[in-house]
Amino acid sequence: MQQLLDCTLRDGAYIVDAKFGTSAIRGIVSKLQNANIDIIECGWLKNSDHKIGTTFFHVPEDIKMYVDTKKESSILVAMIDWDRYDLDHLPDNDHSILDAIRVVFPRGKAKEGIEVGRKILEKGYKVYFQAANTLAYSDEELIELAKCVNGIDAEALSIVDTFGAMYEEDLDRIIETLDEYLDPNIKIGFHSHNNQQLSFALTQYFVNRLQYSVRDVIVDSSLCGMGRGAGNTTTELAVSFLNRKYDRDYEMDQILDAIDLYMEYFKANYSWGYSTPYFISGMYCCHVNNIAYLLKNHRTNARDMNEIIKSLDPQDRIKYDYDLLEEKYIENQNRIVDDEDSLSILRSDLQNRNILLIAPGKSTLTEIYKIKEYIKVKDPVVIEVNAVNPEYDADYLFLISSSRYDYAKSIYPEQFDKMKKILLSNIAADYGEQDLVINFNRVVKRGWVYFDNAVIDCLRLLHLLGAGNVAIAGFDEFKAYYNESYADESLPAVNPGADHVKMNDEIHDMFRDFKKTVGDSMKIEFITDSIFDK
Repeated sequence: MQQLLDCTLRDGAYIVDAKFGTSAIRGIVSKLQNANIDIIECGWLKNSDHKIGTTFFHVPEDIKMYVDTKKESSILVAMIDWDRYDLDHLPDNDHSILDAIRVVFPRGKAKEGIEVGRKILEKGYKVYFQAANTLAYSDEELIELAKCVNGIDAEALSIVDTFGAMYEEDLDRIIETLDEYLDPNIKIGFHSHNNQQLSFALTQYFVNRLQYSVRDVIVDSSLCGMGRGAGNTTTELAVSFLNRKYDRDYEMDQILDAIDLYMEYFKANYSWGYSTPYFISGMYCCHVNNIAYLLKNHRTNARDMNEIIKSLDPQDRIKYDYDLLEEKYIENQNRIVDDEDSLSILRSDLQNRNILLIAPGKSTLTEIYKIKEYIKVKDPVVIEVNAVNPEYDADYLFLISSSRYDYAKSIYPEQFDKMKKILLSNIAADYGEQDLVINFNRVVKRGWVYFDNAVIDCLRLLHLLGAGNVAIAGFDEFKAYYNESYADESLPAVNPGADHVKMNDEIHDMFRDFKKTVGDSMKIEFITDSIFDK
């Protein structure tokens, strides 16, 4: 028989730091029970005391306040990390709330994890095992794993696609070995991740592959796929599949009620699910924390992220050594070049000239006549900043982003070829003979989350070159949707998913910091309205 395990409150805890709120926890458990879900994972057991409204519990007793009525048709479980929960905290099971505990362990620690399970069994709980990163197990290791699990009275052993890296043939190899060597009374489970948009497809394959086996199977899912990184198979899809293809009797209306009542808030305020960065994680069997670090600390674009993760040794990818990751990031960004000739050319071209920076903001269209009048009167050197604007004849194009470089070259080839380019060295490109490449670290100043703003970087470069009179147009604030802010609404996002309020605040702070640094040595004039001119 096929069983469904909903892990919303456990895997989803990564998204909300376990802070679902009392009403949501209680409501989700109730709706899942009413939907006849076979196994409901209520959260984690932790060494620290329980905080009300979270799904980090200290002891099973903490779960009681979230379960109005415990139904016999649903098994309630909680998960522990094999080495992160002191079993001295776990009381003997009084069968009033928690039926079972899932023990997750990494490759290489199966025996230790199973020994933890043995102690849990002695306390009267059923035990389910999760073999993290099962894809990394060789056939011999899978056989040894099965034999170890056979040695105790476990309920199930789950295959875990930790990095969302599996294809059908990978899953098939693991299923074939475990199904042959695992005691037929022990269920085989499957916990997937959606890094390669294969989570639900592999879940279906898993169930279909074992439909004629004598053993029962378990598939993990979560409401709306809520889970760390790329998320999981969605419970609503799994329910529909099992009802339609295997005559299960899950109540879809209860699942949809749970989504309407409790999940819409989380969908509106948090993000999870398939994305290009998490696809890269799956492609390289890389821990999602590495992806999250690069996104949070550097807002790394997809191409650079691919290069950074690819540069890690396979064994380093499955860990999250942030010092090593930072080292690789800096290596990728620095691309040290000899930029003295470029600086000399720019000093000569810009000496004693008025300079106009045309940033990508929409005000370059709404205030076009004001800008063109300035150009007519002042005859400045015109530098377009991180985007081509076909309304203007610019002398230079200043770029700090590979994605913006590729976009400008592809969409505006005539203007791109005509203008001289000033490129930061972090851009991976086949530089032209006339491209002026400047070392990234010459113009970047850290200390802010959004430290690499193109206008600020360009101003720093101009200060380095001794520019005295700079006018700025199109230095607009960022709005809720990034394309609202730009003259070209198709311009690639440099900071996808950014907090635009924080970004505006930081740009304002960086601009103030820059003005304080340069003092009276540079006169800055705003041609178009800007919140940063305050």
